Amino acid sequence: MDITQIAGRLVQLVRQQDSTAAYRELFAPEASSHEMPGVPGGDISGLDKLIAKSEAYDEGMTVHSITVTDPLVYQQYFCVGMGIDVTRKDGSRTQEHEMCVYQVRDGKIVDERFVYAMG
Repeated sequence: MDITQIAGRLVQLVRQQDSTAAYRELFAPEASSHEMPGVPGGDISGLDKLIAKSEAYDEGMTVHSITVTDPLVYQQYFCVGMGIDVTRKDGSRTQEHEMCVYQVRDGKIVDERFVYAMG
């Protein structure tokens, strides 16, 4: 797959709320993930750790809806905007919004970075 196909497939899987399949299909074994600076455990590497982080996030809430923009592709990068409407285990409902930037090398995503407002 080229980067445009990878970006499109990622958007498709996230819209279907199947992030585990996205990681398994599209990410390199040594891929890394980066949250905003200061987030505990925000920088991790390795596909198994990325999947575990994603599944732990999903288990902590009920998802009402996910919105994902079409991707913007440039060179070896692409980005998408994501919004999620969730109810957390404590009963609080919130809407989260972020920009997600991905780097692709040799047909696989090798890095993901999430940019969002803190606080």
